[in-house]
Amino acid sequence: MPHPYETLPEDRFWRTAVGERDALAIQGLWKPKLKITRRTHIVTAGSCFAQHFAKALRTRRYRWIDHEPGPPGLTAAQKHDYHYGTFSFRTGNIYTPRMLLQWLRWALTEAEPPDEVWESGGRFYDPFRPAVEPGGFASVEELRASRRETLAAIKSAVTTAQVLVFTMGLTEAWANRETGVEYAVCPGTVAGEFDPLAHVFTNHRYGALLADMGAVLKLLVRGNRRLNVLLTVSPVPLTATASENHVLTATSHSKSLLRAVASELMLRSTRVDYFPSYEIITHPVYQGRFYAPNQRSVLPEGVDHVMTSFFRDQAAAFGS
Repeated sequence: MPHPYETLPEDRFWRTAVGERDALAIQGLWKPKLKITRRTHIVTAGSCFAQHFAKALRTRRYRWIDHEPGPPGLTAAQKHDYHYGTFSFRTGNIYTPRMLLQWLRWALTEAEPPDEVWESGGRFYDPFRPAVEPGGFASVEELRASRRETLAAIKSAVTTAQVLVFTMGLTEAWANRETGVEYAVCPGTVAGEFDPLAHVFTNHRYGALLADMGAVLKLLVRGNRRLNVLLTVSPVPLTATASENHVLTATSHSKSLLRAVASELMLRSTRVDYFPSYEIITHPVYQGRFYAPNQRSVLPEGVDHVMTSFFRDQAAAFGS
């Protein structure tokens, strides 16, 4: 009787699938279970690498939906500076599952964001998206009105979309010590003032990450029963780590946990898929060719290769 490996296709063996191929000729890394066409309503959120999905979808005339396009008359440069058109809503980067869960609770339930506001030089900054308004808001009222617009955009996005692409970026975060509410960045970096008595560092562990993403999925399904989720993990290393580890090993720790969470969610739910942009950029077989000399920034050709793989694997699974 033949053993199980005798009938496997060649992409299950390292020699034929990887070892004997040029790295750029490796194909079939993704076997998608979610069909995404030019008619699919897609929204994107997450860490900085999620921006590339939006751009690629727009370029190929897919229906990426921007639910917070900003006021008319802005130039392309102004839209970029004010974080319009970066994601499907103006949250700025959402690095952790906990931060995504917070935004969804504020947008989809009766939960309210804390009253905390950061002030500097008479200008006001939103602790949960401090970089979206260069120079800060003119008043607290303006800040809160802007946040309400973003919350409305989040609700519109997740209740009408068919696919949410969410890129997980970090396990490390800073939170309010009293309330536990997580900030977008460490206070005192982009804005605000760091207070060791008020602010606490956390490095989310596997169980917490999985629980947060499980709560995210429940909220999404409650708001929109036809919504599916495509997860990715950002290949961009940590800029810095507040853990006691070297930044290289801290990066490996964070990305490994996020990658494991993505697989577990994909196995648990027919609504969840995982696209391996992380592996395409970071795996040793690509010899770092997709990174800039700083070994952190992903080059345009790396993004192009990732998105070419995305659309090619979709076509292989469902036809062009």
